[in-house]
Amino acid sequence: MTRLRVLSLSTLYPNDLTPNFGVFVERQMQAVAARGDVDLVLVNPIGIPPFPLSLHPRYRALGQLPQREQRGGVDVRRPRFTLIPGIGARFNAAAEARAVLPLARRLHAETPFDLVDAQFFYPDGPAAVAVGKALGLPISIKARGADIHHWGKHPATARRVLEAGRAATGLLAVAGGLADDMAALGMDRSKITIHRTGLDAETFRPRGKAESRAALALPPTVPVLACVGALIPRKGQSFAIAALKQIPDAVLLLAGAGPDEQALRDQAKAFGLTERVRFLGAVPHGELPQVLGAADVFVLPTASEGLANAWVEALACGTPVVTTPIPGARELLTDPAFGRMVERDPSGTGIAAAVQELLASPPPREAVLRGAAGYSWSANAEALAAHWKALAG
Repeated sequence: MTRLRVLSLSTLYPNDLTPNFGVFVERQMQAVAARGDVDLVLVNPIGIPPFPLSLHPRYRALGQLPQREQRGGVDVRRPRFTLIPGIGARFNAAAEARAVLPLARRLHAETPFDLVDAQFFYPDGPAAVAVGKALGLPISIKARGADIHHWGKHPATARRVLEAGRAATGLLAVAGGLADDMAALGMDRSKITIHRTGLDAETFRPRGKAESRAALALPPTVPVLACVGALIPRKGQSFAIAALKQIPDAVLLLAGAGPDEQALRDQAKAFGLTERVRFLGAVPHGELPQVLGAADVFVLPTASEGLANAWVEALACGTPVVTTPIPGARELLTDPAFGRMVERDPSGTGIAAAVQELLASPPPREAVLRGAAGYSWSANAEALAAHWKALAG
């Protein structure tokens, strides 16, 4: 068997400090490594600000992570690059490339790579282009959602995103609608291959609702809504809280952490919902099925996504979804049993109506499960390896 050797860049990748950070990339790469036909080196560049910001406990801990580690069968390398928090986005790709290139040259000299890959469009995409050109290798870049919808339109980074997309040998997108958005920016649509997300079906599967609720100290009979995602404006938890006000007795579980937490707590208090909004924090990925299994409806009023892993995981647990009518959702929620799509509305009225419709007439669990059929990390890895091999010739 001829083994393909791939150097893959991903600034989002789990470590012992942030085990949920980019966990979907880790699951994918573990599935790739398990195939046996790809020799994979995963480069996870770590951004550290200059002194004295580097002394902040968060960055000091990141700086102490091992520069090389085996995680789940994947060889992970962690070069450091200089990060300017908050204002340095325009410089991150070049800084990442400068940090990665010496490592890439050394590893390539020892055993040549066949391809350079980026798992996000920014800053990984332009960095992968710089490395790939320096080594004379084909380049693949994957788009996942916000890397196109935000960085692809941000004045400081839009040009670099477009240049990387045009320079890459091949591109991936998690949904057809995202590929269309990439083409609208000026990328060659014919270079884009749709690459769906994966699913750990052994972990994300139906569970007993009563058992899941008991584990979370939830009342057995009240309506329960769940929202999984970072507490940031794009994910739209504030709209879910507004909707909760219109759903009597319902409880909303918020699984995730982020800068919006205090504002969301203040909103819940202002609406008199403090006892009905449960902040669970950063729930370990393997424990999310308990949250999803306890819920009657999964709610994610997101402003933009490619094709959210959380949608697929909710369906795999038998929980219908209420989200926004963005392209990825339209591609996934093709049956009323899978859920509803409504626009974000500060009043939360549309979301509340969609949730109440599902509560009043719950779709059969077997029908909901069909929404996640065909998703697996093995299928995801097979498609990714085929894409890489085609680009490498």
